[in-house]
Amino acid sequence: MNFLKRNYGWMIVAILSILPLFIIGSMIHIDFSNGISVSVIEGKGGEGRTTFELLYHITGEFAIRWMAAVLTLTPFFILFGITNLFVRQAMGVATAVWSFLHFIVFIWGEGFLETFTQVNYVAGFVAVLILVPLFFTTNRRSMKWLKSKWKKLQSLAYLAIILSLLHVAILEKTWIIYAIIVGVGFIIRIPIIKQKIIAFRKNRSISKA
Repeated sequence: MNFLKRNYGWMIVAILSILPLFIIGSMIHIDFSNGISVSVIEGKGGEGRTTFELLYHITGEFAIRWMAAVLTLTPFFILFGITNLFVRQAMGVATAVWSFLHFIVFIWGEGFLETFTQVNYVAGFVAVLILVPLFFTTNRRSMKWLKSKWKKLQSLAYLAIILSLLHVAILEKTWIIYAIIVGVGFIIRIPIIKQKIIAFRKNRSISKA
């Protein structure tokens, strides 16, 4: 029971990030009869889309959703004083995994060289590259090893979300809601605003005591 109390946060994140994989699994056929062969099951797209297009859409949506969610954690702490390192790490891993899946689906359908044919593809590719070192350093061992450099490295997530928003905006997909969430988060992080919010929160908690 104590284990659940200590770890329920990141466990919920893990479950939420894993569940959509079952949907993706239902669209893919893996054949082991002659080595390993992976193919897309046609007819799963619906709404006039191919299965591949739906795969591309689902992986991209969850990638940017988790990325935006991760960047709300610091503003959430500023506003409410609540933080959880394990939840942050789990959400960071979910962001990277879904971004990698999105890129893999793209390469699978279009080929790697297609990455460099359009600005939005390049922006998405650079965002994925940025997430690689963040993915491998989202743990306590890396925090101890990198020390003050760890935060500087993790701050590259802001560049990744900006590039991701550019990628989605050029594709004319739903991006405004994510831009608003990230934009509000940036405003809350502004030092003078951050300090006033924290001071107000602390004064409020003292008056309630």
